[in-house]
Amino acid sequence: MTRPGGTWQNWGRSASIRPIRVERPRSPEGVQRAVRAAAAQGLRIKAVGAGHSFTDVAVAPDVLLELDDLQGRVSVDEARGRVTLLAGTRLHRIPALLAPFGLAMENLGDIDRQSISGAISTGTHGTGAGFRGIAAQVVGVTLITAAGEFLRVDEEHNAELLPAVALGLGALGILVEVTLQCVPAFVMHAVDAPAPLDEVLETVHDRVAAAADHFEFYWFPHTDVALTKTTERLPESAVRHPLPAVGKWIDETLLSNGVYRAVCAAGVAVPAITPPFSRLAVKLTGDREYTDLSHRVLTQSRTVRFREMEYALPRDQVVPVFRAVQALIARRGWRVEFPIEVRFAAADDRWLSTAHERDSAYIAVHRYWRHDPREYFDAVEAICVEHGGRPHWGKMHSLDAERFRELYPRFGDFVALRDRLDPERRFGNRYLERVLGA
Repeated sequence: MTRPGGTWQNWGRSASIRPIRVERPRSPEGVQRAVRAAAAQGLRIKAVGAGHSFTDVAVAPDVLLELDDLQGRVSVDEARGRVTLLAGTRLHRIPALLAPFGLAMENLGDIDRQSISGAISTGTHGTGAGFRGIAAQVVGVTLITAAGEFLRVDEEHNAELLPAVALGLGALGILVEVTLQCVPAFVMHAVDAPAPLDEVLETVHDRVAAAADHFEFYWFPHTDVALTKTTERLPESAVRHPLPAVGKWIDETLLSNGVYRAVCAAGVAVPAITPPFSRLAVKLTGDREYTDLSHRVLTQSRTVRFREMEYALPRDQVVPVFRAVQALIARRGWRVEFPIEVRFAAADDRWLSTAHERDSAYIAVHRYWRHDPREYFDAVEAICVEHGGRPHWGKMHSLDAERFRELYPRFGDFVALRDRLDPERRFGNRYLERVLGA
């Protein structure tokens, strides 16, 4: 389906564009036709998923390609535990597609509204010091090149390209199929508990090492308490004790989204209400224990609109950076309504992964979407950069190609591959020009 381009904007309202036209293909062949048509007219073409990136990585200056109709399971290799999905498949739909085969994704981010292609292309990483990001679960892809041809990349076809195309920023082609290495379905036992912030920071590396599988925490500025989450993976046969429906609704719908949305909106006009609400939020949330299917534990419902910046750091730098950010907020007197999140992930081999060849800790900062985040984000960014941080590709940052060449050992190889696959920058936009070079 083709229609004139209206105004497109991302979920966080931090990027928008009015493309010449919008294409909504219903098959990989439809994507191929759209790419060839754009090339014939000398137009650039970009695919968008759910629009959950906070950068303008998916902004389509000429032809916007919606992948909403490109969803579902293509095939299953039960013997190897692999599933091939259409590229527009939303993460929250995948558990039901895997369940009949007793499979699950090894790891997930805390938001599951993204498409699988968007999640891997921007480096969505999930959590767990011993677990890699979603792109590292990819064992094969099919993409449409700038020449309008199908290109299969897997263990048997163009295998040397997989570390690049599995996390390609949309710069190498348009993904139409993604093959994931899955694991046997599992449940998770989760313990959410408040703890003194100083104690958590002093023992964080011991907590990460001692955690059965996952440890993370977040901190509301203007409080002295960290809200910790420790989870253990259990066989699918383990007895489940999910959160009671009413209690879950109160915590996640009423308090974490409904009331929180109202307070964030009010804080725009009256910043002084933010600190007392943060202290109250810490008292009302973050103290519970439950066991449930993996995707129900790993993901959260986030309906309060926000903007986000996140940096991956060498793991040993997480405490100094956190302390510096904490001191920064106090020194500037900012009233920050969103918590700071700290998570961990294992090293992987994807060329542009924020965890490329190093075990990583992630620090994420947020602002309500009606606040201008630039002063806060710029100051936090300066601290993270000083400590060797790599910004999340789908979240706000100001770095450019010159800096990324220093941060990523395979950056030059990625740019060279882009030159080969898309010499005319058919899949380019201003964001890619900034982060990869023209």
